[in-house]
Formats: sequence, structure tokens, C-alpha cells
Amino acid sequence: MPRARALDLLDAVCTRKQPLGEAIDGHLGLSRLPARDRAFARNLASTVLRRLGQIDALIDHCLDRPLPRKAGGVRNFLRLGAGQLLFLKIPPHAAVDTTVALARQRRHGPHMALINAVLRRLCRDGGKMIEAQDAARLNTPDWLWESWRAAYGEQTCRRIAEAHLREPPLDITVKNDPQAWADRLDATILATGTLRLHRRRSVTELAGFNAGAWWVQDAAAVLPARLLGDVKGRRVIDLCAAPGGKTAQLIGAGARVTAVDRSPKRLERLRANLRRLGMQAETIAADAGEWRPSEAADALLLDTPCSATGIIRRHPDVAWLKGPGDVAVLAAQQARLLSAAVAMVKPGGLIVYASCSLQPAEGRQRIAALLAGGAAVERIPIAANETGGLAELLTEEGDLRSLPCHLAAVGGMDGFFAARLRRR
Repeated sequence: MPRARALDLLDAVCTRKQPLGEAIDGHLGLSRLPARDRAFARNLASTVLRRLGQIDALIDHCLDRPLPRKAGGVRNFLRLGAGQLLFLKIPPHAAVDTTVALARQRRHGPHMALINAVLRRLCRDGGKMIEAQDAARLNTPDWLWESWRAAYGEQTCRRIAEAHLREPPLDITVKNDPQAWADRLDATILATGTLRLHRRRSVTELAGFNAGAWWVQDAAAVLPARLLGDVKGRRVIDLCAAPGGKTAQLIGAGARVTAVDRSPKRLERLRANLRRLGMQAETIAADAGEWRPSEAADALLLDTPCSATGIIRRHPDVAWLKGPGDVAVLAAQQARLLSAAVAMVKPGGLIVYASCSLQPAEGRQRIAALLAGGAAVERIPIAANETGGLAELLTEEGDLRSLPCHLAAVGGMDGFFAARLRRR
């Protein structure tokens, strides 16, 4: 049953081009599985997507001729079986037999022999075939590889791609007493102040979850909100705020927060997260490009919608769902939101623009265009002590630019861009 649900998720992403998170949230059968089976299904689908380029190359190598169009759904069965055999190390009898049986159940009887033959060959030769592969390159779509190589150089591009091959650790932000919680959860405190748990466990079953003592937030994701400085007692607008990690940070720092998001569903998730944490904020469902506050704020955080190429290690489907056309559309939206954000802040107030993208068009190019266009703002450079002493996260212009290969020795971090501006 969990393998059938994993196949459903692969069909949703690879065939219908639906984001994995949406597919998981909308799959009633998955939610009805026991926790262990549910975790296995999610891990299997994520593993296949993380290694999709490699897996497809292996499958193609084992085929005498390309799969016919009428056998379009067969590739996902092969992907499912290959992911189990080669990357989750499921015993061959379990991986092959269950995949073939699932093909029979899904009315792919005419292709059962093909599925069985390909998977049997992968059982025999798959290990040696993997050794000859360039995993980082195969699992990175061409457009991403070329854009990262142009932006960061060949060596860093490869390090980014290699970081995406590893399942990321779980990071959390605690309300207070990080050392006590680090001891209790067997976690490491990173330079950013984040607690990192290296042993994968169910989030909802961890100590402190129900009590609202902490929330999940990557080590890089904690940095943008901190760039607003001391916000105690100040009115801060958080644009595109869901699911609420940065909102919680700002509230925890004493700010009076107005959280704006255009999606009522995502905003309800933010409210639920704040309720669990025992926090309150004004929440508004609106298009941040059109909405205006009744009075200008002291500070503003814009965590803009983006291609999310900086969080591929957590969301491997992004690499296969997004393309350069998406970046161009999103960059135009970001320019609109950034222009609107400037008008929402008092003179002298700070604005932090943040994006979990590795694409320059969604980061430094947006700030350069804003400044070149004569907007009434000036860049306020970020200092190393504002990033936990991680000077490698700073650009020549004084902006934040974290990469998945930063902090590699302890598990990496998400890719984020952030710039701090002051309204003149």
C-alpha cells in the first residue's frame, strides 16, 4: 500500500506537474496510512525525485528501444522499483515483486515482463552502472546547471548540485533556552543559533512540539528577519508570510506583526502554527502588490514568491517542475512586490527583501534594478556578525547569499538571497 501511494505521488509530479507538497496534502489515501507507512511512501517518492536524472539514465540504458507512447505510465513503475533497489537498498525480492504486482493491479499487465526484466538487470548491474555516472550533473536539469555555472563558477555549481543529493537534516528555532533544548533533543547549535537534529524523527512526536516551544526553520531561513535589527515594540509588516516561520521570529523578538499572504489556505496554516506557538499577529489575506496598510510601518520583510531553486534539497520536485520561463515571470512579480513594499514603510524604516532562489534574476538583479530605477531607498550592507560570523554568506555588495553547499561539514543549508534597504 505505501508503494502504491508513492507511485501516486510520482504520477502527480512527473505526469501532472503538480508540486510534491500539494500532492501529499491532497492525497486522502496517504493520510490514512499508519505513520510508518506514510513516512516510507514520502521518502520513496522524494528519493526517486532527488535521483531522477540518474534513474532515468539507468532505465534508458536497460531498454533496447525507447518506451512507446502508449506505455507512458510504465516509466514511473520503473522509477519506483529502481529507487527502492539502488538508493533505498530494499531487498530485490521485495522491490521487484511489489513493483510488478502493482503494475498488475494498475492494469499494466502487457508491460509486466518489461518491468520485471529491467529491474532484474538493475539488480545485477545497477551498482556498477551508478559508479560510472556523474550523479551531480545527471540530477540537475541543463538550464539550472548552466545558470549556476554562469553565476557561481563550475566548482561551486558542482558543490551545489552535490548538496542536493543528500537528504537535509531537520532544523528548528526555539523560543528560548536553546542549550536546554539542544540537550533534550540531542541537537547541535549552529552558528546561526539554529538547532540541528541529525537523526530523522517525526516532527510532531518530538518533545516540545505540542507545547509550542519551537518551530521548523532552516538555518538560512532564520537570517532575513534578523536583518531588521531590534524590532521590539515596532510595527512590522511580513509580506507573503505563510507558513509563518519568519512571522514567529518577529513576534518572538517583540514586534507587532501584520502578516499578509494572498492564499487564504496558506494563511490559515500560518494561523494554526501561531496558535500552537501561543503567538498572535494581525493576519490579512490579500495580494501584497495591491494591499496597503492604514499607516506606514516601521519595518517590512518581503519573503517573495520565487522559483524555490534554493530549497531543492528539501523539495527535489522543484528541479523538474520549474524552468527559465518561470523565473522570468516570477522576477516580474518580485519587482512589483518590491516596489509596493517601499511604499509601505516610513522614511528611515528598514526593508528586507528575501528569496529562497539561487537565480540571480530573483536576487541581486532585482535589487540592482530597484536602485537603478531611482527608488527612494538605499542599501544597508550586512555585517558578518549578523550571520553568526559566517562571512562566506556575504556578497561584495553587502547582501546575503547562502548556498546549499555552505556549512557542508554539518549538513549544509538552504539557498537564500537577502538584501537590506532603508527608505530615504
